Amino acid sequence: MQHFFAQSTEQLLETFQVGENGLSEKEVQKRRNEWGYNLLVEKKRKSIPIVFLEQFQDFLVWILLAAAIISAFSGNLESTIVIIAVLILNAILGTIQHFNAERSLKSLKALSSPNAKVIRDGKKMEIPSSEVVPGDILVQEAGDMIVADGRILKNYSLQVNESSLTGESENVSKTDQPIMKSKLPLGDQRNMVFSGSFITYGHAVILVTATGMHTEMGKIAALMNQTQERRTPLQISLDNFSKKLAIIIMLICTVVFGAEMFRGMALIDSLLFAVALAVAAIPEALGSIVTIVQAMGTQKMVREHAIIKELKAVESLGSVSVICSDKTGTLTQNRMTVQQVYCDKTEKKYQELSRSNPVEEILMDIAVLTNDSVITEQQELGDPTEIALLAMSRSIGVDDTELRQKVPRITEIPFDSDRKLMSTLHQKNDSLILFTKGALEVLLERTTRILTNDGIEPISQQQKETIFAVNQKMSENGLRVLAFAFRNVDQNETITAASETDYTFVGLVSMIDPPRVESKQAVADAKRAGIRTIMITGDHKTTASAIAKEIGILEEGQRAITGLELEELSDAELENQIADISVYARVSPEHKIRIVNAWQKRGQIVAMTGDGVNDAPALKKADVGVAMGITGTEVSKDAAAMILTDDNFATIVKSVQNGRNVYTNIKNSIQFLLSGNAAGIIAVLYTAILGLSAPFVPVQLLFINLLTDSLPAIAIGMELSQDDLLGQPPRNPKESILNRKTVTKIGVQGLLISLFTIIAYHIGAHDGGATLASTMAFCTLTLARLFHGFNCRGKKSIFHLGFFSNIYSIFAFFSGFLFLSMVMFIPFFMQLFSVAALTVQETLFIYLLAFAPTLFIQLYKIIRELAMHSR
Repeated sequence: MQHFFAQSTEQLLETFQVGENGLSEKEVQKRRNEWGYNLLVEKKRKSIPIVFLEQFQDFLVWILLAAAIISAFSGNLESTIVIIAVLILNAILGTIQHFNAERSLKSLKALSSPNAKVIRDGKKMEIPSSEVVPGDILVQEAGDMIVADGRILKNYSLQVNESSLTGESENVSKTDQPIMKSKLPLGDQRNMVFSGSFITYGHAVILVTATGMHTEMGKIAALMNQTQERRTPLQISLDNFSKKLAIIIMLICTVVFGAEMFRGMALIDSLLFAVALAVAAIPEALGSIVTIVQAMGTQKMVREHAIIKELKAVESLGSVSVICSDKTGTLTQNRMTVQQVYCDKTEKKYQELSRSNPVEEILMDIAVLTNDSVITEQQELGDPTEIALLAMSRSIGVDDTELRQKVPRITEIPFDSDRKLMSTLHQKNDSLILFTKGALEVLLERTTRILTNDGIEPISQQQKETIFAVNQKMSENGLRVLAFAFRNVDQNETITAASETDYTFVGLVSMIDPPRVESKQAVADAKRAGIRTIMITGDHKTTASAIAKEIGILEEGQRAITGLELEELSDAELENQIADISVYARVSPEHKIRIVNAWQKRGQIVAMTGDGVNDAPALKKADVGVAMGITGTEVSKDAAAMILTDDNFATIVKSVQNGRNVYTNIKNSIQFLLSGNAAGIIAVLYTAILGLSAPFVPVQLLFINLLTDSLPAIAIGMELSQDDLLGQPPRNPKESILNRKTVTKIGVQGLLISLFTIIAYHIGAHDGGATLASTMAFCTLTLARLFHGFNCRGKKSIFHLGFFSNIYSIFAFFSGFLFLSMVMFIPFFMQLFSVAALTVQETLFIYLLAFAPTLFIQLYKIIRELAMHSR
């Protein structure tokens, strides 16, 4: 069998029954039916029963099971039923969350999966990579992830990184020539490309030879199809806290168990009470609530054009203090529009150009012929600069399709950041002409002549200085400038980068990528939030500075430097000066790592944007790597923790606000859980120490746990973001979520709720004995915790937050109140939960005492707000 790498182009096209115009849609459908979609088959997903059973693999659940067994042996079937209900409800919530997370991941994959440029029916189009079939003709360029295995038909200096497949970190230079061997390892198949690798330089036309599970990557996926989820730092921190809390609570429960035994309670009853107290006191919903709140936060971010690939990025966003942002497309619209044109010693608007002027006609020709972009009624494909040039040419009557056919391209020298030029060789009548566009400072050094209406003449030093002055003026106005030139080529000359010399200068075209309308406000919002915005761009220093000043990044006393100036600074010097530098211009991607590192050494949390292949290391190095979803390469998206689906800087600032809000909501949920649990523990300890009857029976503790540790806590996690979040400084990532201030607040609120619970207990004990005392304490604590959910929605009073601004908290309260009312007034449930019949007066006492802690807390918040307002 002859391998694809050994076949000629003609043999390959014959093998796959395709021409240079690509496949027809009818043939594509036929092949998709035969080969399927270009997707890797994922591992078999767990079934609902398996996921449901996995929810019981937890230490705290084992405690609940122990409580259920003890209840069953003691003949207390009511407690057993309630415990089983708690277990089943928690398992159902966990199962729902698991499949919600899977669905989110699926959506994420769909949003971040690469597209592919293909030629079908003679037209170049962009399609989802999943729709590629064997025999498709791909057009791929630097920055693209290779979406299928293929053989190179036309090679333009292609270099590919195949480390994901071969382990070789060096880029591989490719060829389009057959390799006459009977067998070759993957690394030596220099005319083949493989799915999962990426292009680092040049571009190529590729014939797809295998898709999906038939690719080399697919073969590996078939052998090794498993992933591991990592817990976030916050989850790990809370896990550690929960373990310590569990130990403390177990000690308290041991003391309570001993006290109840000392008072003469039966062994099995004492044990059941101690276990029930442990279950009620340990916030076992903590981990799942954190995950749910984070998942809800990421879903909200998706709706606001930010895909969070890693949950830990949500935590890091709340701590970001520096955003290093690219200019093009992120702070600006990424839609270049031509402004001024300079040729034939005259500067004019592009609308004034005419093909009747020979110099302007050649300028238009070069703008079209050195251009790989395509504009159709449906879409614009290509580099924004090239699209702007094509749009300019079309606006004055140039038919780019006809011109490209009339003056065909023979070969090209692709653009690279070192040469800063892009050249194409064309056949024009009987002559060969090399057309070039690029940076003026490079091109003018290689220029010996200038084209004017009087013809071609030697270029003088004075003319060069005039051209430089025009270029400088355009750049200072925030315009990007491209220079255009040409030279005639001998028929026998071999075209290489060395051929880019002895040019005839034609003209300059200036363009602008205007700032996004929302960029200025977003930069101001970031500044208000204590976040420093830094612009990093490959543009000229003058261009970058003009845009940075316009949107508020470059302020008085701050400066802009170039990549060359940056290289002259040592790491120590950069670290000392970095606070004064707001703009980095003409930088290469490797400079970004130094900038990130310098800020991190100063203790800052850095978000870094990037879209290129070489941005990947900086995105990895940053605390939050942010890739561009529209213009970003697949490599940059893979390296980032977050992807912007609109490439908009304002989305980063929104995401920071959302990240802060998610963290705040989690903190408030924890405050709610722990303060409520603390209230129950204090009440039990109070009665145990004084030798009084227990304030709650075990089944009541389990009911409190079930009713108040789930829906209200989740509702708090759904709280909307407050405007003042951006008025606060970034959170210190080293600070524990349970700092001294939070622990104090939890203690005070827990003590306040327990105080009114104990008052209710004594009222009941005075009026009707132990059963009524227990009923009054139980109902008061449960309702007080439901009211307390409103206190924990935020720092401000409920009047400031808005009672109806969080509909989830209202639903959680009233659903809890409904269940509690059923227990208080329906005989079946009264018997099930050992509740005594209540008079109207006793019921009013419960309502008033339960509301009292919330009244005091809200009054305190109102007084504090008034005091702050009066300052």
